[in-house]
Amino acid sequence: MKIQNINNVKKELQKKFMVFIVHIKATFNNTIITLTDIQGQVLTWVSAGSCGLKGARKGTSFAGKQVVEVFLKKTNDYFSRCKQLKIYISGIGPGRENALRGFDKIATKLTLIREVTKLPHNGCRPPKKRRL
Repeated sequence: MKIQNINNVKKELQKKFMVFIVHIKATFNNTIITLTDIQGQVLTWVSAGSCGLKGARKGTSFAGKQVVEVFLKKTNDYFSRCKQLKIYISGIGPGRENALRGFDKIATKLTLIREVTKLPHNGCRPPKKRRL
């Protein structure tokens, strides 16, 4: 019996099951969507800036919708052979809800939606509020 390297076994399982992870980062200034494999290797990414939006428009809810549309066009070949899809969403920006709603076209392959926004447990003092 041949002893296999553990990395080779992981790669074979990854090819067999085709699990992809979508990371959505929605900040107040931008929305970024990244597609990775199960090991965390980045396959492709799209941001509001790469969609042609500039300045304050990158931080809007329209930008979140636009980013998802471009992302789905760009990753169509990945999702055609995908068995499972996991979404990790972080941030509290305005593009967050529209970015999440945009994935309803591939909802049959969706197995997990996880909130990974980090919140402080009374850590550092936040900056003072702006007075305009």
